[in-house]
Amino acid sequence: MKHTIDAQNKKLGRVASEAAKILIGKQSTDFTRNTFPTLIVHIVNASKVSMDAKKLREKEYVRYSGFPGGIKRSSGQAVVAKKGYSILFRDAVYGMLPSNKLRAKIIKNLIVTWIMKRAKL
Repeated sequence: MKHTIDAQNKKLGRVASEAAKILIGKQSTDFTRNTFPTLIVHIVNASKVSMDAKKLREKEYVRYSGFPGGIKRSSGQAVVAKKGYSILFRDAVYGMLPSNKLRAKIIKNLIVTWIMKRAKL
């Protein structure tokens, strides 16, 4: 079953929590925690999300390569410029999912599409 969430003029956390609730399967009548739900969530208009410029500048995204000294930190603006808005949503939803063996499988059912803003010539 496929659900579509429109992120236009909504806060990032509100959209992410709604997506996480659907991905876990809490809204279905046959919900059990130990089964993998086959629900797909499609978030559209991710680039039109209501997010402050200060939040984008100050929010820090951390990656770790596994090697000593391998921590890489980048701001929200750098992440959006390099990889797009889908990473912001994916990280937010991933943090809201229960940390068990199904988490990696469930996050694969999240699809985020965004429109790249083009400069006028």
